[in-house]
Amino acid sequence: HVLVYSPEHRQPKWTAHLVTPDVVTGNLARVDTFLNDPLVPANGNYFDDYWFSGYDRGHLVPSADLRWSRDAMTATYYYSNISPQKPELNRGAWAELEDWVRRTVRYGGGRVYIVTGPVLEDGLPVLETPKATHQVRIPTRFFKVLADLDGPEPKGIAFLMENGLNDHPVISYAVPIDSVERLTGIDFFAAVDDAVEDRIEAQRDPKVWYHEGDPFFGEMEPIPPPLPRGMFNTVQAKHHIGNVATICGTVVSTRRTAKANALYLNMDRMHPHQDFYVTVWDHNGPNFSYDPETYLQDRKVCVTGKITVYDGIPRISVNNESEIMLWEEVEH
Repeated sequence: HVLVYSPEHRQPKWTAHLVTPDVVTGNLARVDTFLNDPLVPANGNYFDDYWFSGYDRGHLVPSADLRWSRDAMTATYYYSNISPQKPELNRGAWAELEDWVRRTVRYGGGRVYIVTGPVLEDGLPVLETPKATHQVRIPTRFFKVLADLDGPEPKGIAFLMENGLNDHPVISYAVPIDSVERLTGIDFFAAVDDAVEDRIEAQRDPKVWYHEGDPFFGEMEPIPPPLPRGMFNTVQAKHHIGNVATICGTVVSTRRTAKANALYLNMDRMHPHQDFYVTVWDHNGPNFSYDPETYLQDRKVCVTGKITVYDGIPRISVNNESEIMLWEEVEH
């Protein structure tokens, strides 16, 4: 990988690397030994800055992207590739984003160019520990920019996340590359043909990055809040357990089980990754003028009922079609 280092912030301004299909076969074990970069002057070890700081040593180039080469993977453990990330980000949505990138390469079979970095601004706070010596600045946001220039149609996308809890699916944080350029002042992919660059940097469509075989193929973004009064998206459902509420989302898959005598409507994400689902018990089938399994597939709907939990996943059991409303009816 390559990077531009910011001495003022004691971390990279940005990093760039290429994820190739080799990521599928790479099986080297993690290094887990953080090192000072020999090309970056340092007064002591950065370990003391991070120890008990409340922040993780967040990789910008993920080591798992380079597990096909010991030298390449070791270089990702240089502190020049590290930025302070809250555990909620580093171990949560950021890790999911890194996995999302590897899946698009694994199932798409092509290469993806990636630029990653913190949003560096004036006046950022520093890591404060008893032995801290480097004045490592703490970013409030991080970006990851992707370009696929090998496919039949070049495409691009970017992601922007807060340095904290990001509890929506990864695709909810997708933005056009242009917006990250305006935010950071960085001109991404400047060497690409201008017409291609303009096109890919204006795009923001996660769906075109999925490929057959990907277990998340077909997932949809939760409806962004705020929703109409009393209505919530599928991610927000977990905050209303035990209450009667209306949950809105897209029916992306259905599953009927003879054992449970029920039809399950998975909203926004497929089983077993769903954040919320709807149960229609077989004995309530006559209460519908249509077949919910086929009629509601791929439709955006709102479901009203008491939210309960089964196996840790919020759900609503509906009794009749009056408890399910099409989203277009809500919008009008």
